Amino acid sequence: MVERFEKFTLIKCILETGRTHQIRVHLAYIKHPVAGDPMYGPKQTLIGKGQFLHAAKLGFVHPTTGKLLIFEAPLPAIFEETLEKLRRGIDTTHKIR
Repeated sequence: MVERFEKFTLIKCILETGRTHQIRVHLAYIKHPVAGDPMYGPKQTLIGKGQFLHAAKLGFVHPTTGKLLIFEAPLPAIFEETLEKLRRGIDTTHKIR
């Protein structure tokens, strides 16, 4: 856990495989679904387009060169804005489905 809010929690996960839906399925299974996830997520979720799921760092070994490649990306602006609202206690939720 990185940061806890009234209805949401910001977490950091390190995945062991790149299997489709791995993090979404596992978090939903333990009753902590990804906000904005239309398949596994909660009906009451954060306002935004899509899932609040971000790959901050991706790495793999290049199949030809054998070199480890690592790519990093900052949080999207909508994530930063939503986190700031959550920190200030502003309701940022809406119902989906």
